[in-house]
Amino acid sequence: MTRATPAKKAATTPAAQVQSGGPGFTAFVGTGPGDPDLLTVRAVRLIQDADVVITEEPRHADLVTVVRARVERPGDEVVAEPEVIDGGFGEDGQPLTHAARAKVVVKQAKRGLRVVRLLGGDPFLYASGPEEAQAVAKANLAFEVVPGVSSVGAVPAYAGIPLTTKDHREVAVVTCGDKVDWTRYADTPTLVLLSAVGQIGDIAKQLIAIGRSPETPVAMTRVGTTTEQQTITSTLERIAADARAARIAPPAITVIGAVVNLREKLSWFETKPLFGWRVLVPRTKEQSASLSERIREFGGVPEEVPTISVEPPRNPQQMDKAVRGLVEGRYEWIAFTSVNAVKAVREKFEEYGLDARAFSGLKIAAVGDKTAQAIADWGLRADLVPSGEQSAAGLLEDWPEYDEQLDPINRVFLPRADIATENLVAGLIDLGWECDDVTAYRTVRAAPPPAPTRDAIKTGKFDAVVFTSSSTVRNLVGIAGKPHPSTIIAVIGPATAKTAEEHGLRVDVMAPKPDVELLVETLAGFGASRRVAMLEAGEPVTKPSDRKPSARRRKA
Repeated sequence: MTRATPAKKAATTPAAQVQSGGPGFTAFVGTGPGDPDLLTVRAVRLIQDADVVITEEPRHADLVTVVRARVERPGDEVVAEPEVIDGGFGEDGQPLTHAARAKVVVKQAKRGLRVVRLLGGDPFLYASGPEEAQAVAKANLAFEVVPGVSSVGAVPAYAGIPLTTKDHREVAVVTCGDKVDWTRYADTPTLVLLSAVGQIGDIAKQLIAIGRSPETPVAMTRVGTTTEQQTITSTLERIAADARAARIAPPAITVIGAVVNLREKLSWFETKPLFGWRVLVPRTKEQSASLSERIREFGGVPEEVPTISVEPPRNPQQMDKAVRGLVEGRYEWIAFTSVNAVKAVREKFEEYGLDARAFSGLKIAAVGDKTAQAIADWGLRADLVPSGEQSAAGLLEDWPEYDEQLDPINRVFLPRADIATENLVAGLIDLGWECDDVTAYRTVRAAPPPAPTRDAIKTGKFDAVVFTSSSTVRNLVGIAGKPHPSTIIAVIGPATAKTAEEHGLRVDVMAPKPDVELLVETLAGFGASRRVAMLEAGEPVTKPSDRKPSARRRKA
């Protein structure tokens, strides 16, 4: 159901008569310092329901996409995408002043729509929120302010630096400019400097001149709370040279004081096992949601590249006949070996106007927990899920033999992919069952990814790739070429490992059981061990893409 465009409201509508969050309403929303997970619940809700979004930074457009993709809506509800307006720059490409931005907000607010104005950090802290909100209030339009996590505290926290401790209770935040009176901060234990990157050398000299020790600890963190975060620690005497050597560029937060020394023990974000790793996930977004989320939890940056496309069978009559047989009670069991199989049967049911009641009296088997969950989402419960290995072999281990005394029907409905192996069918026949092995869907090779992605795969710009099946190996190599020798190859099991080796790739990581989350955990363990080894060797911690060893993985 497409949401109708709200009717326009007059600019003089009293604020009290406008429902909070409804049409004719503007929300000034703080987006925090960068990590979308730091958004408040209220901010997420407003972004999801917005008609118009006015951005401030380039990353805000991507933030809107991420937030709206996470919302769960009824399957038949189609919600129009919001109109996204650049509030950072005008049509001539020049940065907008506070006054110009306020005019943009008021213009959109007068349209009588749900308007969300995104501001970095907190709208009322070192931001243009107060001026813009005053302009909306002057126009007698309703608004609200949704606080955001400020970079002042968040970025040091992500760097492992507390701004206060029981021994250091005072902190001052300074926006650096030409006329800062640094003598005011001579005795302040902790200083947080904003916009200090270009002036840090002069600032350090002035602080030393007013009595601060040249050995006072200093930390500078760029693009904090994101997986591009970089922190350097130094002293007042050396920070300018160290920042130049590390090529620190804005945006960055600088912390000065003894609290910086705690970073050695409290650094938690940049020490994640896959921190900053660019990980290739050759699966569709629908298939890779949990896998990508786990990669993010370990500090990685997942990039999904579909290698297969799921399409209906060329001849649908076989499925039509099997579904009719299911309704008529022809089968004792139905065995689902993938989430796609569940989806294919469910779509066929919807086509015929059937629902889950048609499964009455039918036993249901699922190859694993993910497939069982897809069945549960349909309102059904799997009677059989492998107690051991979650695979066709594991399913056969637990499958009961046909017993003519206990089983009134000896037939199994097996909806599968066109490329599925025959092992399950052969095993069921050995157990005394008859099988209707039906092609429920086809898997075809996806279109090649964009040229920059293909180039990144071949030149080693990815740190790792996770293969969740043999077909993902074959298809990725087919549409994009072999991963570079420096890229870590992680596979879900022995069969996938064998396929990878057949394609000239050396496997670095293999999950102990065929489970995607366990695969990511195993990759994270590899990353953690690699990091420890570098530290013990006295080497800087680098990512696999930072090193390009010569052809260590491809076989002759």
